[in-house]
Amino acid sequence: MNVQALYERWMAQDLEDLDLKPELLQIEGDKDQIFDRFYRELDFGTAGLRGVLGAGTNRMNIYTVRKATQGLADYLNESEKAPSVAIAYDSRIKSDLFAKEAACVLAANGIKTFIYAELMPTPALSFAVRELKTTAGIVVTASHNPAKYNGYKVYGSDGCQIGPEVASAVLGKIGKVDIFDGVKTICLEDALQKGLVEYIPEEVIQRFLNCVLAQQVNPGICKDAGLKVVYTPLNGAGRRCVTTVLEKMGVTDVTVVPEQEYPDGHFPTCPFPNPEIQEALELGLKLCEATGADLLLATDPDCDRVGIAVKAADGYKLLTGNEVGVLLLNYIASCRLQNGTMPQNPVVVKSIVTTPMVHAVAKDYGVEVVDVLTGFKFIGEYIYSLEQKGEEERYLLGFEESYGYLSGSYVRDKDAVNGSMLIVEMMAYYKTRGKALAEVLEGLYRKYGIYRSIVNNFVFEGADGMKKMADMMESLRQNPISELGGFRVVSTGDYQRSTRVQEGKTSEILLPKSNVLEYELENKTTVIVRPSGTEPKIKVYYSIVGKDETQVKEVFDAVSVDVNRTLGVS
Repeated sequence: MNVQALYERWMAQDLEDLDLKPELLQIEGDKDQIFDRFYRELDFGTAGLRGVLGAGTNRMNIYTVRKATQGLADYLNESEKAPSVAIAYDSRIKSDLFAKEAACVLAANGIKTFIYAELMPTPALSFAVRELKTTAGIVVTASHNPAKYNGYKVYGSDGCQIGPEVASAVLGKIGKVDIFDGVKTICLEDALQKGLVEYIPEEVIQRFLNCVLAQQVNPGICKDAGLKVVYTPLNGAGRRCVTTVLEKMGVTDVTVVPEQEYPDGHFPTCPFPNPEIQEALELGLKLCEATGADLLLATDPDCDRVGIAVKAADGYKLLTGNEVGVLLLNYIASCRLQNGTMPQNPVVVKSIVTTPMVHAVAKDYGVEVVDVLTGFKFIGEYIYSLEQKGEEERYLLGFEESYGYLSGSYVRDKDAVNGSMLIVEMMAYYKTRGKALAEVLEGLYRKYGIYRSIVNNFVFEGADGMKKMADMMESLRQNPISELGGFRVVSTGDYQRSTRVQEGKTSEILLPKSNVLEYELENKTTVIVRPSGTEPKIKVYYSIVGKDETQVKEVFDAVSVDVNRTLGVS
């Protein structure tokens, strides 16, 4: 690929986005900068597109979005009769522009398109796809990435993100599209006038909110609990839906963090708008201290993840996604047994990197645990499989360690509106019984043991980053690990090869192939290594169980040193 020729072609265009030409002029003669923008096209996979905003084929801009949408349109027109698409977008820089550009390309290709008139949570897109019975869906978001990123995710008619087979077929179509000359488009006003594009009506939003509220386990519990809640949407898409649901539940004392209340894709108060990171929650925590709130809720920019902090004896305690998921499972299962609403053969679905503590809690309630690959689409696919058998009522909860939760089968993606509702209801339930959530969690640890899940991220940016990650995973496959931190490896799972080797015996892993390696040690510690599907990083997940915090820390310190040495990172 001649990157200089690509650069010059872009320079010769009359670029409609006025931000792009000055950027190209600024890097003129800078071979490294030109190479970084043009050495490849943005990857399109099951997570769609994601990249840094800017000019070039390796950037998110209206041209890369149009090209991807043309490829999607070609795929839909070839594989479906009278296809249609629903579109949503979040608060990120140019999200609304990219969403409208996608609508215009689809319309020009004769595909009926429905688009939200305002920014909405990602799960509202999954809902709209199924509610409007569209063939596909698009949401423009980069989730919780820094402000310089944006992205574009594609959903199927089932409301799940597309799987590898469809992603590969769409990618094949995208590869045949010339980025400037091969895209059909129409102006939005014309598309609206011709009925090719319609705004999604308010009734659909209300039905989404009603479906969320229908998932309450103890309706009305919040009205007498006197909960004080601080909420931050982190300048994202969650404010309207989350505050509406809380109000309808009877939670009247809600304070929204003023600096993070309204949409702002620059995220001026937190460089990483991720509710997993304490820095993003600092303003909310200060407001909790000032108001004496029981709970801090924080949703990420596209409102599919929610993080929390709860009042404890020594201040406010941030809970992990694993801790919240286990608490929710315990709350939902115990209350549904008490209320007589527990279904036959109930099931909870989690990702393979989510805490194994789920198994211990679920066993006590007679709940089956299903492990799926990382990515909520796999939880969504399992819900769909239950629905196909007429068994969706068996589904109690699905969650991931990365703060994604869902109860109910009304969407096929994690839903921070639903997660916020469940967390607040759970808080209210325990408060009316004189218990703090931190106390409930400690009680679970006393009963089942101390479970700790820790994630280390190693970033590999730049043109050679992807190769470094690929080489690292291949090296691990070529050089099997027999011991970590002084503990023998008793089982090695390779999800790419669908094999598990345990005590010299090989068995099959009955999950889709994925670039994941899993090591189980003799002390029940597990280590999972996988490249991120959306960011240039290797993620290492540790799950450790011990009798106390000291033992857990000693195990983690010993094992992680060996893992880092093996990976060649620090």
